[in-house]
Amino acid sequence: QLQLVDSGGGSVQQGGSLTLSCAVSGGYLDYVVIGWFRQAPGKDGVKEREVVSCISGSDGTTYNGDSRFTISKANAKNAVNLQLNSLKPGDTAVYYCAAAKSRNVQGVCDNALRFSFWGQGTQVTVSS
Repeated sequence: QLQLVDSGGGSVQQGGSLTLSCAVSGGYLDYVVIGWFRQAPGKDGVKEREVVSCISGSDGTTYNGDSRFTISKANAKNAVNLQLNSLKPGDTAVYYCAAAKSRNVQGVCDNALRFSFWGQGTQVTVSS
């Protein structure tokens, strides 16, 4: 059973940066797609989570919803990082990492319901 722990959130001013980390245990990155999603205030449930970025643990292929954000693997740590740059108040949300049992980002990353394993979420707050 995969377990994911996400961390690295915090409060920053507009234009600032944060690095989120998703530590994966109970399995290897090679066999999953790791996605980062966010859920804005007032929205509830997995269906309301918006994809931010995804990466294939197998071949490193990425799916990126925003050019300000960069996803990468930290293989030695069995983890995936998400670098958030040029943050805006509209980026304020709870950010979740998730894993889908697939080796390909295509056809997976655009739907949170395709992800079976979730971290607990980490809050990102951007002030103007």
